[in-house]
Amino acid sequence: MSTKSRSEGVPAEGPEPLRRSTEAVKAASLAAAYELLTEVGLSGVSFDEVSRRSGVAKTTIYRYWPTRSALLFDAVMQFAPRLQTPATGSFRGDLTALALGLAQRLQTGRWSSAMPSIIDAAERDKEVAELQSRTHAGMMSGFSAIVARAQARGELDPNFDVSDLTAAIAGPLFYRRWFSRQELDDAFVRGVVERALRWDSSGHG
Repeated sequence: MSTKSRSEGVPAEGPEPLRRSTEAVKAASLAAAYELLTEVGLSGVSFDEVSRRSGVAKTTIYRYWPTRSALLFDAVMQFAPRLQTPATGSFRGDLTALALGLAQRLQTGRWSSAMPSIIDAAERDKEVAELQSRTHAGMMSGFSAIVARAQARGELDPNFDVSDLTAAIAGPLFYRRWFSRQELDDAFVRGVVERALRWDSSGHG
C-alpha cells in the first residue's frame, strides 16, 4: 500500500490501522489520554504515549490539540464522571445528596487518583494550572446550581456566598481522600453538611 493512502489515524509505531472517521480518531485520542492519566498520572501522558495507545498519528493529535493541556482538558470533560445535581425539594436535602455523591466519586472514580498529580504540576505549569482550575470548576458546579435553586425558592439570601459553602463541604472530603485517607462514610459526610449549615446560619454566609 502506498504511503499516500495512509489515513490520518496512523500510529507512531505498529501496523497501519483501518481508515477511521474524524470523530473516531478524536474519540480514540481522548480515551487514550484519559486512560493514561488515571492509570499513571499526569507524568505518564505524552503525545507519543497517546499515539501508541490510540493508534492515532502524533501529527494528527497535534492538529486537534496543540498542547497536552488542551488534550487533557477535553479528555477529562468527556470521560470524568459528573455529579448529577440532586432535586430533593429542599436546600438541605440537595446539599446532602450532592455531598454523598461527591464522596462516592472520590472513593470509586478513577479520576480521583489522578488529581494529586495534576494539582502538584499546577504549581509549576500555568497551562496545567488552567486545566486544574477549569476541571475543579466543573466538579463543583453542582453547589452553585443548588444554591441558585434555593435562592429561587426563597430559602437563601440572594447574596449568599456559594464559595464558602463549597469549601466547608468539599474541603473535609478532599482531606480524607487525599491526606488522612480515612473512610468517607455516610455518617461523616452528613456531619460535614450539618456543620457547614450551622456555620452558615451563625452569620457567615
